[in-house]
Amino acid sequence: MSKTPAQDSLELEVKDFGPIVSAKVDLRPLTVFVGPSNTGKSYLAILIYALHRFFSTTSYREDWKSSGYSCAYDFVCSETAMRMPGEALADLVEWAEKAVAGRMGSRNENDILLPDIALGLLRSALVEMSEVVSDFHKEICRCFGIEDLRTLIRNNSRVGSSIVCRRYAANDADPFEYKLTFDAKGAEFIPTIPEETPIWIQGAAADKLTEHLRRITEKIGDSAAGLRSGAETSHDVRATIEDLAVKLASFAQPQAVGLLNSPAFYLPADRTGVMHAHTLVVSALIGQAARAGLRPTVKTPTLSGVLADFLQQLIELDYPRILYYSHDYPGHEPFLDIDYLSRAPGAGGLAEQFEKAVLDGGVRIDESKAIGYPRFMYRPRGWKRDLPLMNTSSMVSELAPVTLYLRHVIRGGDVLIVEEPESHLHPAKQVEFTRQLAAIVNSGVRVIVTTHSEWILEELANLVRLSQVPQAQRKGIDGSDAALRPDQVGAWLFRPKNRPKGSVVERIDLDESGLYPAGFDDVAVTLHNNWAEITSRIGSSR
Repeated sequence: MSKTPAQDSLELEVKDFGPIVSAKVDLRPLTVFVGPSNTGKSYLAILIYALHRFFSTTSYREDWKSSGYSCAYDFVCSETAMRMPGEALADLVEWAEKAVAGRMGSRNENDILLPDIALGLLRSALVEMSEVVSDFHKEICRCFGIEDLRTLIRNNSRVGSSIVCRRYAANDADPFEYKLTFDAKGAEFIPTIPEETPIWIQGAAADKLTEHLRRITEKIGDSAAGLRSGAETSHDVRATIEDLAVKLASFAQPQAVGLLNSPAFYLPADRTGVMHAHTLVVSALIGQAARAGLRPTVKTPTLSGVLADFLQQLIELDYPRILYYSHDYPGHEPFLDIDYLSRAPGAGGLAEQFEKAVLDGGVRIDESKAIGYPRFMYRPRGWKRDLPLMNTSSMVSELAPVTLYLRHVIRGGDVLIVEEPESHLHPAKQVEFTRQLAAIVNSGVRVIVTTHSEWILEELANLVRLSQVPQAQRKGIDGSDAALRPDQVGAWLFRPKNRPKGSVVERIDLDESGLYPAGFDDVAVTLHNNWAEITSRIGSSR
């Protein structure tokens, strides 16, 4: 079981959800789910994706056609702000003046402590929004591709399911908690925003807020005294202060939900099949649209939300604006097209590094002139021409989306969820892939992986142990530049259970041998014992 979560961490606890009897997981920069099939690894990964989709108020990309989930907090906050008494508005004006003057009492004078009124508005929005439960319900159902949330209740459970997210903002303060329960009777959403837990706005967000507060205070002038005394206040001034309250609630929301406010992107299992069928799927959809009204609509199976989002994002990948001439192909036409301007700071070169280390070639997008949707091409290292992705190895097809997302989609702070990255990979490539995952995590991207691979876990253990070796002594060790600190990694074992029937999720730490005890050794021992028994009987029969 996990220890007390660290500050700014996120803890997810579920009970009787899918095949999972119980789980309590704190999400790390690299979180690994491992265990036998049908124990709920994908269930938990998809749930995390749905939570990000629901709680994130940031656009999944400003120029992304399929925008992220649009939350309605601001509408309720506005209604609540309009009912605020003049004294509360006066307190807000005085707080804004104090924030602009930098008198927050923090060790960093630029940090801003949000006022209680901002948390109050956020609390009211979460509690008063009658559609929150249904919207939460709908987003989870969409991601799983189901129609009824009760489908996710663990079989034979009499009490229904519960999902609890806890965001720890300070070690000595109560966490922000969001609980969804559902049973045969219905669903209930219970947000808990503690009264005494402080929310500090820091860094670039604090600078942005300070500038906004400066403009507001200059606009409303000396109005606090009049508001407090009940004197007549112009409609424009009051509306400006009410808007400020709503703005502060919008700053409070990401802090209150923590990591869940970040965009998440899901790469589902069997990416080879999806990448190969991508053209056919899009062609069929376009063909049906062209014939709409000419004949009865054919009912097609519903895709799960994670698969539908993946297909949609493949279609909408941004086309490059800067041409990059690869040093591997001097004298040839531009091959790798990269929009450097869209990259996250510190993440430059990850796609190229991944291609070189794992794919032995480059992946690019070629827009189809006939229909206008992208085709994906691969050029092996040393070749002068491209291959359609469907004519490449299953390894390339499986991992091409990782390169495409690193190049065109992922930014620092985002969450990348990858199911079974070891599919179609030789063990040596699985090891190299793990090192590239470490590089991605060290660039500021958070990663969640589901896996059955012994090689991935063993290399991950090596990278964690490597962090204990001084930098000067790492020379000559494979993967020496990909070390991960123990606090960056969380490995979770999904263990089958008979009574009650299902699985439990337990944290696994490095054992005395320096490995993650995931049960792979038990399989190896059983195979060896069978080999020894067979060998013995062969010898005795001669």
